[in-house]
Amino acid sequence: MVHETLAATNAVVTLDVAIPDIFWGWYVTMNMWAKSIGTGLVFMLFLLLKKNPSEMNGLRTPVMIASFVFMNIFLVFTWLDLHQMWRMWHIFFYPHWTSAITVGAWMATLFVGLEFVMIAVMIRKEKCLLTKQPTAFFDKTLFWVTLLAIPVTLYTAGIMAEATARELWQMPTESAQMILAATLSGSAAIILLGGSKLSDETKNFFGAILGLSALMAFIIYMSEYIFGAMKAEEVAAILGYVKGDGEYATMFWIGQWVAYILPMILVALSRVSNSSSLLNLAAILAIVGLWVVKHVWLVIPQLLPMS
Repeated sequence: MVHETLAATNAVVTLDVAIPDIFWGWYVTMNMWAKSIGTGLVFMLFLLLKKNPSEMNGLRTPVMIASFVFMNIFLVFTWLDLHQMWRMWHIFFYPHWTSAITVGAWMATLFVGLEFVMIAVMIRKEKCLLTKQPTAFFDKTLFWVTLLAIPVTLYTAGIMAEATARELWQMPTESAQMILAATLSGSAAIILLGGSKLSDETKNFFGAILGLSALMAFIIYMSEYIFGAMKAEEVAAILGYVKGDGEYATMFWIGQWVAYILPMILVALSRVSNSSSLLNLAAILAIVGLWVVKHVWLVIPQLLPMS
């Protein structure tokens, strides 16, 4: 559609600018998935400290390193998704504190920085200048890192909720799903990392967290799936992509089965048979399936034209 013609240059100003169907793609999915694992591991390590501190021996450093790695994966994909990635330093030198992105970037950087210090203290031990009691320092700092993990987990939900034209991303549903994604993937990851270092009782404890997280997340998704169409015409149109023969129906249900339904069943069976193998399989499926679930729920609202 021609808006006007500039006579001096014969340039034509048009309004038919091509906009990609999927603006937030798999980079953002990787962002959310990796952050869920990174913060979730911190939540679970703190719970282990409170439940059975004796089982922390040998797990502090590897679990924190795993969290640190996944948090850096989150940061890398966040950086890659920026349209002006080489100007990222502006966030730290010219911050706008009304921006959820700025606040989130500062919190995530502080979070990763504290994790790095905790890892360094545990590796250096007696050579560390910060403290002569690295384990005590680690455990005390873990409390503050766990508190910080809550807003770091939730701030992405705030960013998505700012896209007010996308009904499926609104608060508080997304906030609940972000926390549940962290507890689901965190419990799954610590089950796999803990291995023989965790007692059967502790494994069952984390298995229960895994199963309950899967159940609650599944209920929320099904509530949106079944009753979401009552909220708005846009929601009904969006959910059309995952209902019936919709374009993303297969991927949606693969995600629900792999991330939630099968892990719930396997956790229940593992408790009955006291099988670590079934619990480990539930953990693997939950972590893999979470990526699929996050990707579908990220993509489908973007398929509906806003104009």
